[in-house]
Amino acid sequence: MWQLYLCLLVALAASENDNYEPFLNSKKTYEYKYEGMVRVGRELPDLVESALKLRCTFKIIGESPQTFVLQISNVAFEDFNGIPGKGVLSPSQKLTKRLSAEFIQPIVFEFSKGQVADIHTAPGVSNAVVNIVRGILGFLQVTVKTTQSFYELVELGIHGVCQSSYTVEEDANAKELMVTQMVDTTNCQQPSALYRGMALAPEDKLSRQRGESVVSTVKYVYTVKSTADGGLITKAYAQERQFFSPFNVKGGNSRMLALRDIELLKVSDTTDKIVIGQVQSRGNLMFKTEKNLNPIPVLMIDLSNPVPKIVDLIKRLAQANIYQVDSATSTEILDLIQLLRVATLDNLEQLWKQVAGNDEHRRWFLDLVVEVTDERILKFLEARYKAADITVNEAGQTLVVALNHLSAEPVSVALAQEFLTIPFSKSHPLLWNTVVLAYGSLLYRYCVYTDPCPITVVQPLLNMAASGLTKNSEEDMVLALRALGNAAHPSSIKTLLKFLPEYSVGAEKLPVRVQSAAVQAFRLLASRNPHSVQGIVLSLFVQKTLPAEIRMLACMVLLETKPSIALISVISEFLLEEDDLQVASFSYSVLRGIAKSRTPDNQHLSTACNIAMKILSHKLGRLSYRYSKNLHFDWFHDDLLFGTSTDVYILQNGASPIPTQIMLKGKYHFIGRILQFLEFGVHTEGIKEFLAGKVPPFDKNFGVTDFAAIIKILSDWQNLPKDRPLLSAYARVFGQEAFLMDISGDHIQSIVTSFSPSAGKDSSVWEKIQDLQKGTAWHWTKPHLVYEARFIQPTCLGLPVEISKYYSIINAITMKAKAEMNPPPKEHLGELLSSDISLQTDGFAGFTKDNFAFHGINTDLFQCGVELKSKTVAALPWAFGLKINVKEQKYEMNLTPTKTVTELFSVNSNVYAVLRNIEDPSLSKITPMMPETEGSQQGLPLARRILPTSRDEKTEDSEMKLRQCVEAKIYGTAICVEAEAKRAHYLHEYPLYYFLGHTRFSCQLEPAKGAKPIENIQIQVTAGSKHPPEFSQMMDFRHRVFKDTSDESISCGERNLPSSFTTSEVLDATPDPAIIVKALALSPPAKPLGYEGVAFYIPTAQRDDVEMIVSEVGEDANWKMCANANLEKSHSSAKAHLRWGAECQTCDISMRMSTACQPASKPSIYTKINWGALPSMFTTIGERIQEYVPGMSYLMGFYQKHEKNPECQASATVVVSSPETFDMRVKIPERTIYKKAILSPIELLGFETTNITMST
Repeated sequence: MWQLYLCLLVALAASENDNYEPFLNSKKTYEYKYEGMVRVGRELPDLVESALKLRCTFKIIGESPQTFVLQISNVAFEDFNGIPGKGVLSPSQKLTKRLSAEFIQPIVFEFSKGQVADIHTAPGVSNAVVNIVRGILGFLQVTVKTTQSFYELVELGIHGVCQSSYTVEEDANAKELMVTQMVDTTNCQQPSALYRGMALAPEDKLSRQRGESVVSTVKYVYTVKSTADGGLITKAYAQERQFFSPFNVKGGNSRMLALRDIELLKVSDTTDKIVIGQVQSRGNLMFKTEKNLNPIPVLMIDLSNPVPKIVDLIKRLAQANIYQVDSATSTEILDLIQLLRVATLDNLEQLWKQVAGNDEHRRWFLDLVVEVTDERILKFLEARYKAADITVNEAGQTLVVALNHLSAEPVSVALAQEFLTIPFSKSHPLLWNTVVLAYGSLLYRYCVYTDPCPITVVQPLLNMAASGLTKNSEEDMVLALRALGNAAHPSSIKTLLKFLPEYSVGAEKLPVRVQSAAVQAFRLLASRNPHSVQGIVLSLFVQKTLPAEIRMLACMVLLETKPSIALISVISEFLLEEDDLQVASFSYSVLRGIAKSRTPDNQHLSTACNIAMKILSHKLGRLSYRYSKNLHFDWFHDDLLFGTSTDVYILQNGASPIPTQIMLKGKYHFIGRILQFLEFGVHTEGIKEFLAGKVPPFDKNFGVTDFAAIIKILSDWQNLPKDRPLLSAYARVFGQEAFLMDISGDHIQSIVTSFSPSAGKDSSVWEKIQDLQKGTAWHWTKPHLVYEARFIQPTCLGLPVEISKYYSIINAITMKAKAEMNPPPKEHLGELLSSDISLQTDGFAGFTKDNFAFHGINTDLFQCGVELKSKTVAALPWAFGLKINVKEQKYEMNLTPTKTVTELFSVNSNVYAVLRNIEDPSLSKITPMMPETEGSQQGLPLARRILPTSRDEKTEDSEMKLRQCVEAKIYGTAICVEAEAKRAHYLHEYPLYYFLGHTRFSCQLEPAKGAKPIENIQIQVTAGSKHPPEFSQMMDFRHRVFKDTSDESISCGERNLPSSFTTSEVLDATPDPAIIVKALALSPPAKPLGYEGVAFYIPTAQRDDVEMIVSEVGEDANWKMCANANLEKSHSSAKAHLRWGAECQTCDISMRMSTACQPASKPSIYTKINWGALPSMFTTIGERIQEYVPGMSYLMGFYQKHEKNPECQASATVVVSSPETFDMRVKIPERTIYKKAILSPIELLGFETTNITMST
């Protein structure tokens, strides 16, 4: 009996210790069935989607206890492009054959205790196939713990080293364990996801709190059966979802679903050993991307033998874009870039030899070869620099784009450093600036992904700064400091401090421009190392002995570090004691701008700045705009996860009206990132120093006389300083300074000399004029990949899901011109002032912009996803003749009206479901997501089982078409606008559904319907005192019309004798026309049609009068427009009157301004407008404006009340309440709105001595 008990105890112990740890027996062969599927679309009814499926069987055969061979067979690849439920998957025979050829080769991997280790394959197996193998073998990568029902681990998988959450459920009867694994792919310690092209668009964590643009979930379910050897995985199911939107995913999104289903078929003993052959290591289970990311996701072309294909494409594109921008082929520049990226360095040299001799082909090659984003482009450009076989212009353009698009790898940085030592780089100042600044930009991107960033890479720039300081070279110091600002390397702080007062002895003696560059070099460091930068710039800000410009820049940088509420409070208390109103005004305006900010990055800072406003507004809130200011404008929409912000910085110093610095910058806030798109700045310290002492001090009322004094001094160019720049201008692109130029007296002298009337045959302008007489032609084309951003993440299948954005542009200008000059110049340019010049020219200017957004699977073998394609085209052709006689002040232009429809501007966009594979590139499936016809739709039965399509009901599909034309029948021309949109409205998909569907907008020039044929449109301009033939008739009309106007008076100031005498004097005068303009449609032998305008200037002792008459030209035409305005010499009265219609009698509107009859105690302006009969369009516009007045006045802070005010009248009263503020009251027929203490953009002190009322 005891033996039976013993057996029972042993059996019971065995049952309580079932082994579920994954195990493979090296003497067994395991055969599994595999099915993987990817579907990309919207999961909404009646919308087209793309999908692909891979099926196979595979065997795992043991070689040793930890080494196994994977054999894949029965491969079948299928794809789908259509509407779910209305079709079936289609087999792809050629791609199946290619995949089978690679899968059939043995794959060796190491496995132990649920962990897949090193994978080996034959050398010819592609990276895409190896990643699919990783997806297959991933089903073995599971950690099983039977002692816990829930546990979390950080472990390696195909997505990287990420955190996994496990739940375990055991079926004791079946001896099976259900293991569910959820992987957090958003916070991996070592992610296999890859970002490319977004280093200059830093993440905004506060924006991501408001919503995400990408959300991923990964779930694995394993069935593990306990065996004598260990746990045997009998089923493995994986599901991965990715939701993407260019906005907030909560408002509609594109969806990727990846499914993997593996099931055990049988287990058998291994009988034969596998002959493995030569294999090489391909790494572990973590997904690997190609180094060069060759496949551009929006195209798939054969990349073999690239050189002849590149040459052919360059020739075709160059030819297609000579007389136009060929929008039909504009996207082929991506094909050309793709081919260039697979070309070897020898290929590039071979191509250069073929295209260098043709200017057109050479330009296309140099503009696009820069998109080879690895060391090959640097070696190619290094050869060009050393051989000096490219121009300075070509060298600068290619290098700045190449370094900014370059993949920032250690080898690339080392090669880029060589350009700092090549003599050709210093052959021109602008080229040298470009080389140095571009190198700094490359370092910034390199340090984004390299931590810690080695000091060796930035050492050349540190040495350059130290050398400039030693030599006291202002230009060298400024350039080095700006490059260090681009690099934003933490190790550069010590060097930057050498250029700042209070940190370095003697730094206060450096030019303010140098100190300014040193402070601005901390701008990008402010986000990388905010605490260190805060201490430095705060100490500069509080030093009252420093120049105001330096302190203001320090304040600007300080606030870019996003200081705490405590630090903002310190700044506020300091400003209460600030004596320099320039510093106080600038700092206050920056704080005020941030206080009103709505962008997520300023979310916490704006709260602190609002508190500061309450402290500071009483003292600093009324400073006028003649002090330094920051103007900040921004907006942000949470549903769109998009916004913009713009800043204008105006830095003043002292009493001079010329700003010391002006900066304008704009930012985009999108999908959780911030991109500083463009910034422009001008530094004027040189001009200010030059003007110092040469003109009298400017008072508060800087006017025309003061401006004229400045122009007079600058026009004396021979005395301008040659040793230092008068102006410095810079431009930043994506936050990086890319352009720096100094304008000195030599530049101005060179320009003035070239265009001077005394310039002779040695002038460059003379040479251009000689070419013009012979006939000249000029053509320029600029293709450019502006933006390429890619986010690549593996799926559970081992296929990469990619989100990519591409923006390319082709600009083109073509011009032909020929001039006849009678007599032609013989000695100097001034002779042209006495010549009759006739010029004939024709040409074209335009651009095509292509935008792509892709979401889906992208490998070098196949692509499956959704694409947004948008194309913007602008075209301006011209053909006209000019006749110019400067001496007689006669100018004439002859235009040929369009005989065909000419599209001036168009925008087209649509969203497509796409399928491509390399074996059948010509059979790509690109279907609009909203299908045009039901008959062409196909479906996917499996889809309804996988993803339910019953969503919230949509509204009906909508289609909008619009066409509006404005015709000028006299000239036989019309401008037409067409718009077309087709949408499927799913209300829960706001705002994404606004962008789903076909969109087209165009503006075109076309012949007017029903108009008489016009041969020529002639525009004549005559200035001076010569009377036209019909002058006497015009004077009679003028006297009759303007006499009626002069009799009208509503101001008491106009009823005195001197005013009446002046009016009579003006009417009795026979004035000379100031200018005569004719715009005529000519169609001989018929008489001309069109319009003629004449303007008179009639000065008298009391006032200045301006009169204008516009008349329709034609036999029965009597339409005229009459306008007159006058201003008293004392500025005490002004009026204007406008009439139009038949003989100027149909419609009228009058405006009057005069001094107040009884001056008030405060300066004031009273305006009033009266109108009589008006066209219905004017009335409609006025009614529309009145509808918006209540809302707009509320938003602008005005109070309002309903009042019955006079009809056909509107008035406004402005009363100066202080030198910086005014009160305003506006009356319209049914409403009065008012507001007090409005901040004035100009100082109002000039009204203290004169009390003026203006009535309109």
